[in-house]
Amino acid sequence: MADSLVFDRAQVRHQRNRAAARLGEHDFLLREVADRLADRLLDIARGFPLALDLGCHAGQLARAIEGRFGIETLVRCDLSPAMARAAGPPALAADEEALPFAPETFDLVVSDLSLHWVNDLPGTLVQIRDCLKPDGLLLAAMFGGETLSDLRRCLLEAELAEERGAGPRVSPFAELRDLGSLLQRAGFALPVVDLDPITVTYEDPLRLLADLRGMGETNALVARRRRFSRRATLLRALAAYKEQAGSDGRIAVRFDVLTLTAWRPHPSQQKPLARGSGKTSLIEVLGEKPDADKR
Repeated sequence: MADSLVFDRAQVRHQRNRAAARLGEHDFLLREVADRLADRLLDIARGFPLALDLGCHAGQLARAIEGRFGIETLVRCDLSPAMARAAGPPALAADEEALPFAPETFDLVVSDLSLHWVNDLPGTLVQIRDCLKPDGLLLAAMFGGETLSDLRRCLLEAELAEERGAGPRVSPFAELRDLGSLLQRAGFALPVVDLDPITVTYEDPLRLLADLRGMGETNALVARRRRFSRRATLLRALAAYKEQAGSDGRIAVRFDVLTLTAWRPHPSQQKPLARGSGKTSLIEVLGEKPDADKR
């Protein structure tokens, strides 16, 4: 089992504990995505009396949604005890891979940029479904796709050049095409996954690295090298990355945010029609005549 783990969850906890005290200096992405998740809830004409903020960080999403959308109680939960304390009560420290909640507890589970650190995402999704009430909603955002792709390439090339070998430095990310299937396998109904890219520009790539560290988003791979980077390796990578700057001298950094929307099944939910049950011809709708020469 240990050999199949991608992320060192103890290291993830350590990095988030370290980041908690000054997260407000680096949390712009968390706040931006929290606002976007709140906007999505505006489109849903129902209330969610009891909600769970899973991977709550220091309460960025809680501040965007608490007291709105019919939420009467919002429970904060984070792998990091320091983050949970910073988020404010009611809060607890718990692992997304071993949720401590009773079945059918919550009307809504929301998550802001946390689930990309989970080793067993299918298992976590099953646990989230189980702790939702029937017709309860999961709304979660996580990094995926081409996030930090240029930085990954520059680090890899620099390490190969300077150290004759390379270790993994940036986490692998989920792909859009996979997440819908994972939600279905986990037993969710009406799953929707979409991609929302966010581009942030930096004049100095060191500021990007500082923001990643300040958010607790640095390397926590099980297979990471357990020593500090050589100075020459880092300088070479940063120089190559700086070459990606535009005419204004700023580097465009892409973060791909994958948003998952899905419901715990309930008899009242809409069901897709059975294949072949349609009674209206597309030719009639389009007003076209059948072409006898086409087969």
